[in-house]
Amino acid sequence: MSLINPPKPQPGDRVAVVSPAAGLPGLFPLPHELGLQRLRQDFGLIPVEYPATRTMGSTAQERAKDLHAAFADPDIKAVIATIGGDDQITVLKHLDTELITANPKPFFGHSDNTNLLTWLANRGITGFYGGSLMVQFGRSGAMHPTTKDSLKAALFTPGEYRLTESTAYGDKDSPWDDPATFDTEPVLEPSGGWIWHQPNRTVRGRSWGGNLEILSWLLMAGTEINAPEHHDGQVLFFETSEEMPSATEVYRILRNMGERGLLRRFPAVLVGRAKAWSFTDRDTGRATYTSEQREAVLRAFAEYAPEAMIVFDVDLGHTDPQVVIPVGGTIEVNGPDRTITVTY
Repeated sequence: MSLINPPKPQPGDRVAVVSPAAGLPGLFPLPHELGLQRLRQDFGLIPVEYPATRTMGSTAQERAKDLHAAFADPDIKAVIATIGGDDQITVLKHLDTELITANPKPFFGHSDNTNLLTWLANRGITGFYGGSLMVQFGRSGAMHPTTKDSLKAALFTPGEYRLTESTAYGDKDSPWDDPATFDTEPVLEPSGGWIWHQPNRTVRGRSWGGNLEILSWLLMAGTEINAPEHHDGQVLFFETSEEMPSATEVYRILRNMGERGLLRRFPAVLVGRAKAWSFTDRDTGRATYTSEQREAVLRAFAEYAPEAMIVFDVDLGHTDPQVVIPVGGTIEVNGPDRTITVTY
């Protein structure tokens, strides 16, 4: 299937702000309002909220209705998710394929929004993994320059964009219900940069992926999952969430994807930097956690796709900064030059 790259918004355009996963803006208005402010001031866009945007516990039908309204409105030029959640998979069956495919628009979001991004890609519409309003736009203190640059390129500029390798990162959160949280930027720690495994070639292909836990749910449900051969030559990308799945769980998910015949279809793989801190597991063996996860990934690919080129610690998920990854778009992974170029 040839994919559509939806027309991009321009400064002054209206963009939809929706909560197709969890209505957390209703519980934590501070990062939400800050994200709206930055959309206006830093990006020159006019945010438009929908009925379920700030409604925690909205039904799947209500969230689908918001999406339909956003995609159908000719004055809305992009759709931005506020945050993720854990049940967006229940929204998919309520979506109107004909309505949305007749009105393709760029959709931005990560984590649980893997569901909708996969749904869009399967219907020929390229989406963007990243740029959730409350997290990236609503970052305390200021937006991270790497995140901001990637988001501006993905929102406004079609064409190729070379990803930036970060020298510092953060994965520690502060309370969203405390106004003092937003007075200063998060503390970042030195980053070792990207880690390359078998960088002996250049791979250019269509992208597929998202949050690994959500991908596993889609596979279990049999929802929006194509035959393995559909992914021949594509670039897989994935990352893990703040729920911090164990290395054993990561291995088992990848093992089962391997048994399905999926892993060997991808000649190149981007693995997001693992978030290794949460309010319940603060600084508990962070270095050990990340290294064990990396070893689990290498073990699975050694068993099912031993020739795959893998790049670890790409800033594409739940850590800070975050770069935007097209879903269904083109990614070039150049091993000899150690570069990653996406097409927005």
